[in-house]
Amino acid sequence: MATRIALLRGINLGRSRRVQMAALRELLTDNGHADVRTLLQSGNVLLESPLSPPRLERELEAQLADGLGFHVDVFVRTCDEIAKVLERNPLAAVATDPAKYLVTFLRSKLDASVARRLRALDLEPERLVVSGREIYSWHPDGVGRTETRKHLTDRSLGVSATGRNWSTVEKLLELANG
Repeated sequence: MATRIALLRGINLGRSRRVQMAALRELLTDNGHADVRTLLQSGNVLLESPLSPPRLERELEAQLADGLGFHVDVFVRTCDEIAKVLERNPLAAVATDPAKYLVTFLRSKLDASVARRLRALDLEPERLVVSGREIYSWHPDGVGRTETRKHLTDRSLGVSATGRNWSTVEKLLELANG
């Protein structure tokens, strides 16, 4: 069994799609997952599983749809993958506030033409770096009113995606390493 980090997209963002973390932990435990833990109220789950990340994504999505009554995109990463996300840190020189520094996790690598388009954007003072199945973005004026955000939608990217701020990513790895 290995610790997996599952990022659930789009829960607890507004009035709909509300999920209590205790109920989520119970649902996942009842579906056979071990050592289920959550971080914050935004769908960050740590659990033990022998499944590969892609297979676990599919399994969790089916279990959540059945248990919650609506579809939730799930992005699973190993502890090593999250550690590498933090090690790469391509915007370390400019990203001075972890709440304004985001990592967007992608279902799969971007199409080469989409990655080229993103790399060519001039978004100063914001920054954006594509790296494998993640996009790092710096939003010095805040995430809520950002020009970059419209480029990080599923429609723009061509793949499903979910974002977490730098502090959350660090905390997830810290909890996983226990």
